[in-house]
Amino acid sequence: MFRLPNLIDASSSTSTSRGAFRNSSSRLLDQRFLRILKIFKWGPDAEKALEVLMLKVDHRLVREVLKTDVEIGVKIQFFRWAGKRKKFEHDCSTFMAMLHCLEQEGLVGEMWRTIQDMVKSDCIVTPPVLSELIRVLCKAKMVNKACTIFYQIKARKCRPTSSVYNTMILMLMQEGHHEKVHELYSEMCDDGNCFPDSVTYSALISTFCKLGRGDSATRLFEEMKENKMQPTPKIYTTLIAMFFHSKNADKALGLFHEMKKLCCKPNVFTYTELIKGLGKMGRVQDAYHYFLEMQKENCKPDTVLFNNLLNILSKAGRFDDVLKLFGQMESLQCVPNVVTYNTIIKTLFDSKSRASEVAAWFEKMKERGIAPSTFTYSILIDGFCKTNRVEKALILLEEMDEKGFPPCPAAYCSLIDALGKAGRYEAACELFQELKENCGSSSARLYAVMIKHFGRCGRINDAIDLFEEMKKLSCTPDTYAYNALMSGMVRAGMVDEAQSLFRTMQEEGCKPDINSHNIILNGLAKVGGPKLAMEMLKNMKQSEYKPDAVSYNTVLGSLSHAGMFEEAAKLMKEMSVMGFEYDAITYSSILEAIGKVDDEPAESVR
Repeated sequence: MFRLPNLIDASSSTSTSRGAFRNSSSRLLDQRFLRILKIFKWGPDAEKALEVLMLKVDHRLVREVLKTDVEIGVKIQFFRWAGKRKKFEHDCSTFMAMLHCLEQEGLVGEMWRTIQDMVKSDCIVTPPVLSELIRVLCKAKMVNKACTIFYQIKARKCRPTSSVYNTMILMLMQEGHHEKVHELYSEMCDDGNCFPDSVTYSALISTFCKLGRGDSATRLFEEMKENKMQPTPKIYTTLIAMFFHSKNADKALGLFHEMKKLCCKPNVFTYTELIKGLGKMGRVQDAYHYFLEMQKENCKPDTVLFNNLLNILSKAGRFDDVLKLFGQMESLQCVPNVVTYNTIIKTLFDSKSRASEVAAWFEKMKERGIAPSTFTYSILIDGFCKTNRVEKALILLEEMDEKGFPPCPAAYCSLIDALGKAGRYEAACELFQELKENCGSSSARLYAVMIKHFGRCGRINDAIDLFEEMKKLSCTPDTYAYNALMSGMVRAGMVDEAQSLFRTMQEEGCKPDINSHNIILNGLAKVGGPKLAMEMLKNMKQSEYKPDAVSYNTVLGSLSHAGMFEEAAKLMKEMSVMGFEYDAITYSSILEAIGKVDDEPAESVR
């Protein structure tokens, strides 16, 4: 039987007042009880300790026990035991204390049972508590259960406030339940006691923007202003991003100027969306202008904004400006991250910089303690492959493996393509098999690259086998894969088979592109001569796939090869009007045969 050890010295100093002694004793007794819980867990000994220590089972005691560092199982048993005491009922504070303990331990099932017990009990649930219950369930990814609890408590215990509705709306938005957000907003407006605030409008406008329902987002924005509510910078930023996404730069810029006029100061997120949006629309100089403006307005750029602007300048081919902007980062106390260095490295490759310069930046990145990402290695491997430094790329692939990076399909794709172009087909096959063994599968693009190179080196049967293999592995062929196999078939003289595959491609729901049509056009020109080629060119003009320079040059070559120089001359005039350049070799052969045809003015193409 449990016996309480005597920890209080009866001969304590008599100078201590009775009140102080009583407080000291209470603290000692509480510590005794907690030590017993840790040693004996919950059971008869712990129950006896409560009696001996004369600890009253009340809400304060329950909360204090739940705050301690005893095992969660002990807390659960004690909580349940306390709830069965005759003169005790858990209230909102004890339920919530238990709930937070369970949340911390990740005991989702026990959390749900505790919440259900709380709803069934007679305890009063206030709006802040209801909001916290929703938050806890949302964090545990129990969105449907959060909705159930919301409606149960709303019907029986608590009339939700705007804050509670906002919590629900934010939860649904965060978890992607966008359609339910509007339903809840309608309920909120019908409630009669709740009115949307800036948080509500911000969540709703963001939701409608994500759904692509720009008109609804704009209506809510106007409604907010009609209700004499000042839109926040976040709302303006969301709408600016939406208008840029829909290619409406004028409306986006109009909103930006409106917010400034209404003294709603743009923040770094606003400027980021503005600069990013202008960059995507090719308005590079405007993007840079607003970068300078934000600094004049004392709005400090951050690393994310710098990364966006660096990317914009890089894509525009302004390589010197990229390096200059990078130099400004430190002066503005913006620390470059892995994304920044990835952009710089890619820019250096695009600007045809020396490989040694790229390698130096890679080393500088590592010296600064910035760990390369998979994308970093992918950029480097692709760049070295394109500059014919395949061995360097292979070394980097090994380095990735040594550092524990998972196999990167993009890096393998670049290497396999480079090896194929160099005629090193066996090495390409080895890498392809290696990736399949390490990943268990491969991407459609990788299969397409291998199929393309098998077709180029005359191994058309291997190409067909790979195409069938990818379908068996549920790796759906894309346009690039179909084009690769059709090109190989045409190269092998299998034009009928290529045409059959072209029809299958469309039947399978894979949309051909202009390259698909040009491959078939090339095949028809080879086996059917200029007549079939001219007929297909005519059909292409009347379809959505308008002929390009490759289409015209393919037919022009066929006409030249057949000695149909007059027809070739007419086609060349048509090409000139369309703005296409002739194939130099074909052009030379025609000139030798019939003289220069461009002396005559080009006629209009009907």
